[in-house]
Amino acid sequence: MDRDREPNEGRKAPQFSPKQRSMPSGAEFAGIGLQFGMTIVVFVFGGVWLDEHLHTSPWLVIVCTFAGAFGGFYSIYRRVMAQQRQSKRDSR
Repeated sequence: MDRDREPNEGRKAPQFSPKQRSMPSGAEFAGIGLQFGMTIVVFVFGGVWLDEHLHTSPWLVIVCTFAGAFGGFYSIYRRVMAQQRQSKRDSR
């Protein structure tokens, strides 16, 4: 009887409303955290490398650590603001 049909034949794909699409997922939050951490780590290693070559230890490590933290916070800020704009647009 129904064995001749394809398994998904006649089924519709689930439809999502724009509100459901704009909700941040756990993966997105994990990605933000990883990006923040990796930004700081890359800047710290850059500061260590610069300190070794310019013999300015520990000043460039400190400066690069704060620069990496600022860059990470700025990236998070941009994502949050974009998410808020998208939520406002979707709610209209």
